[in-house]
Amino acid sequence: MKPTAFAHATLLLAALVPSVRADGPVRTPVPDPRPLMLAALQASDGQAHGLLTGDIADAITRRFNASSPLYIDVATERRYAQAGCARLKVTFWQEGVQLPSADGPRRQTVEFGINYCLDGRPPRSLS
Repeated sequence: MKPTAFAHATLLLAALVPSVRADGPVRTPVPDPRPLMLAALQASDGQAHGLLTGDIADAITRRFNASSPLYIDVATERRYAQAGCARLKVTFWQEGVQLPSADGPRRQTVEFGINYCLDGRPPRSLS
């Protein structure tokens, strides 16, 4: 392979691999949080991290003049007896958000909990 072809292949591969922050976890680009919720259910540490992509993420970032991508963190709070089911904490956050009533840009966070299973439904029981 010629050096220039190798360089092009390396750049292409880097674009396809999940994003990595030097000071944080590997973040997978996702169009919505569901893939991360499923990944957290299957992960040994119960966590998954990503970046929201697509038109909705772009619109939110533009609307609030944010200075970072829209991050998503999913953490397992409790595993249920039903296999593949857990209580998940889903956190969306973004740096440099400029709210109309705020003095200046800041980190904005939205967090919610959800009971979720690998089949996409809630568990039959919360025990």
